[in-house]
Amino acid sequence: MRLNQNTLLLGKKVVLVPYTSEHVPRYHEWMKSEELQRLTASEPLTLEQEYAMQRSWQEDADKCTFIVLDAEKWQAQPGATEESCMVGDVNLFLTDLEDPTLGEIEVMIAEPSCRGKGLGTEAVLAMLSYGVTTLGLTKFEAKIGQGNEPSIRMFQKLHFEQVATSSVFQEVTLRLTVSESEHQWLLEQTSHVEEKPYRDGSAEPC
Repeated sequence: MRLNQNTLLLGKKVVLVPYTSEHVPRYHEWMKSEELQRLTASEPLTLEQEYAMQRSWQEDADKCTFIVLDAEKWQAQPGATEESCMVGDVNLFLTDLEDPTLGEIEVMIAEPSCRGKGLGTEAVLAMLSYGVTTLGLTKFEAKIGQGNEPSIRMFQKLHFEQVATSSVFQEVTLRLTVSESEHQWLLEQTSHVEEKPYRDGSAEPC
C-alpha cells in the first residue's frame, strides 16, 4: 500500500522495507521452490507476472507488504544491496469489508539458513505493532498449513489462539485480539524497533 512505501522499520535482527521492483528478481527465485509454494499456497509466476504483482501490491489499499532483510548483514556491509540481504516477507491483508479493524497476517522466511533464529518472530511483532499504531487494527488472524508446526508454534508464542481448523484447505486459523494488556505487551516487545524514512531503495544502512 502507498501508506508504507516510505517507511523502514529497523529492529535488532530484521529490517522491514517496502516491497519495490528492486526486490522482485530475488523474490521470484524464492517462489520457484516447491516447498515455499506449498507452505504459502502459491502458484509459480513468470518474472513479468511477479513485477505486475509487486506494482499492484504497492497500489492496493488492502495489502501492506514489507520485505524482511537480515539486519546484521545489512548493517555490516555498507552499500550492500537490499536484494542481497533479503530473507523473506511479512504481509497484512485488510480484506474484511465488514470489519476494518481486522488484518490477516502472514510471514515467510524464505532463506533456509535464516530460519529458527527469531527473524520471523521479530518481523511479525514489528508488523503487529505497525498494524495497531498506524493502521488502527485491533484483531489479527493467521492462516497456516496444518503441517507447518514451526509457524503455528511461533504464532502461539505471540499470544495467538487457534480458533478454527479447515480440513478442506488443511489449515488452521489463529487469532489475536489486542486488548489493552496485549497492546502494552506488544509495545514492550517492539520498544527497540525504530521507524525511519525510506526512499525507494536509497535507504543506507545506519
